[in-house]
Amino acid sequence: MRGNKLAAASLFAASAVVLSACATDSGELTLDVPDVPMIEELGDFEGELNIVNWSGFVEPAWTDQFTADTGCVVNARVAGTSDEMVTLMRTGEYDLVSASGDAALRLIVGGDVQPLNMELIPNFGDDIAEGMKGQIYDTVNGNPYGVPIGRGANLLQYNEDVTGGEPESWDVVWESDSPYAGKITAYDAPIYIADAAVYLMYHEPELGIENPYALDDTQLAAAVDLLKQQNEIIGEYWADPVAQITSFVGGNTVVGTSWEVLRKFADSPNLKTTLPIEGSTGWFDAWLLSTTSPNTACAYAWMDYTSQPDVNGAIAMNFGMAPANLAFCATSEEAQAHCDEFAAEDEAFFDRIWAWTTPIEQCIDGRTDVTCTSFQDWTNAWLTVKG
Repeated sequence: MRGNKLAAASLFAASAVVLSACATDSGELTLDVPDVPMIEELGDFEGELNIVNWSGFVEPAWTDQFTADTGCVVNARVAGTSDEMVTLMRTGEYDLVSASGDAALRLIVGGDVQPLNMELIPNFGDDIAEGMKGQIYDTVNGNPYGVPIGRGANLLQYNEDVTGGEPESWDVVWESDSPYAGKITAYDAPIYIADAAVYLMYHEPELGIENPYALDDTQLAAAVDLLKQQNEIIGEYWADPVAQITSFVGGNTVVGTSWEVLRKFADSPNLKTTLPIEGSTGWFDAWLLSTTSPNTACAYAWMDYTSQPDVNGAIAMNFGMAPANLAFCATSEEAQAHCDEFAAEDEAFFDRIWAWTTPIEQCIDGRTDVTCTSFQDWTNAWLTVKG
């Protein structure tokens, strides 16, 4: 099961950084990042590899073979939140991290991770999902910093016994007249502001929101107003997946944000998920390599090894997400069933998902006449939502 990857507000505040950027004459977004060199060639295997990872990403079922092949002994440290991952990577004690988009850009701009030489990762090829290549959360100024692992959507989960059918819209969790007031759940994290922005993009186009992670002051204020409205009808916020499952199964929650894997773990036929008409947000995870890693040969070998269809698929199935390497889907009936369940090959589905991305002052929607709100601004705003 996915660990608690959603951060408490205090932790976000402690680790937040203000990111800066500019636009080229051609309009291409460029970010001000430290000049960290890219490795041109690899030496001998160093004998060990230290990884910060989400629970379920690093298991003996695939690390044992990797160690047998390379002699690199894998030492894994499970982190519970993106902020914990950022903090651990900044200790200099870890070589790799399985970062989500709300951590990756912080590490890149902080100079904590290095650009990757994809020619040294031959398994990063045509079979990697197109929607996980070249994304702004881990590709900066044309340089890739991440090797995709897998992805998932934040879906609307509902108790069909109560709703009597599939909700078409997120309005059941946002509007004051929701028939499920008091039995609604939502993420407990600043990044959830993006979910409010996605709803406003559809229902209040006059706000001009083009990207839920590029909000100017007026747009952020509108999102916060919506979140405060929702706060009046929330039954409970969740950061612990187990608590969320328990709440749905126990009937305390009827509708709210969830992951497909959580619905699966709930194992209740009345609990279902849907992607509403407004679309949604989601998490796209990738391996990032520390700037100070002394074990780069082992790290590159790991990123290549885990990009193989069978290993990447094993991680995806163990965790409960869509694999990055779509060649896995055709390896067996079980693999295909998993890919179908998590929409792995459905790029049209993921086109409606806004991958978590750290908000920065440069408007990543291309606007140059305003300053957008930063991650710190979002952290401060989130504190006002819950009072």
